Amino acid sequence: MSSGILFLLFTMLSIFSQCQKENDNFNEVKKTFKNPVFDGQDPWYIKKDNYYYYCFSGSNGIIISKSKYLTKLGELKRVWDAPLSGWNRSCVWAPELHFFDGRWYIYYAAGESGPPYIHQRAGVLKSATDDPFSTYTDKGMLYTGDNPDITSDNIWAIDMNVFSYKNQLYAVWSGWEQQALTDNTPQYLYLAEMENPYSMKGLRVKISSPDQQWETGGSLDLQEGPEVLIKDNNLFIIYSCRESWTINYRLGMLRLKEGESNLLSSLSWEKQGPVFQGPLGVGHCSFASSPDETEDWIIYHSKKSATDGWEREIMLQSFTWSANGYPDFGLPVTAGVEIKRPSGEYEAEMNSK
Repeated sequence: MSSGILFLLFTMLSIFSQCQKENDNFNEVKKTFKNPVFDGQDPWYIKKDNYYYYCFSGSNGIIISKSKYLTKLGELKRVWDAPLSGWNRSCVWAPELHFFDGRWYIYYAAGESGPPYIHQRAGVLKSATDDPFSTYTDKGMLYTGDNPDITSDNIWAIDMNVFSYKNQLYAVWSGWEQQALTDNTPQYLYLAEMENPYSMKGLRVKISSPDQQWETGGSLDLQEGPEVLIKDNNLFIIYSCRESWTINYRLGMLRLKEGESNLLSSLSWEKQGPVFQGPLGVGHCSFASSPDETEDWIIYHSKKSATDGWEREIMLQSFTWSANGYPDFGLPVTAGVEIKRPSGEYEAEMNSK
């Protein structure tokens, strides 16, 4: 064999080896990840049957991601678009995906127009099957006012979270005391019983107001993004406070007092905070367990810079529980730092190769 052919073969083998190495690096399964995991705001995760469903709004509609991994988006499907007319034709915010009685429900906020964002109300969608990627029926606006006999008297509401506690379904959300002509209006946390996943049962009750030093002092006192967290016999509501467009955004916590069973009373709740705050503001969280169920994780959004505005990104980190049964979220992790992936995620991805 001539030296020219040998040289050519050697060159081809070298190129193939380099390409193979680059391909291996591209397909490398890492044991760590870095925050932020992606752009976005108001993250909602729910885990079911070993899949993570991430529900979010985009281009005036609602999208769902289905993934085996908490740190990675998966298959995406746009499941709903706002109608061209009606109360919910604009400003689709903070959707949450829940599973009740064999069907999926998406709770979201929307309005006729904005800014100013004075028309926001809570709506609900219902899936046709037990598949979250199935079609959804719009079940309409949920009543969040003070007189259910006059449904036209509905009052501003966003960030609705729905949960079951002792066989009763409840909704908790951020709302106004009364309808206003400006969105520079204080926000409070309201709670009400539900007849079923798409109908309210009773009157709303204000369970929390921004009245602590750590949740007031800015241009607008607000509480929003309430998310229920249940551990053993403890029921918590983790919520956001201070101005969402500033670095002062942070998390507070309500806990149902020991021995209390009446959720519909502000006296049944004790407040603590801030329970989570960071240099660029953190807020509007949700929670999920690791793939092997041994860890608890908080998913939240943070501002991209110290400049006022709503440019945000999604972060996640594990958290622990204190001896008294309270969540301990620690400090927000620094963007760009390598973090160990949720327990069982690396192994699951390796097994999928």
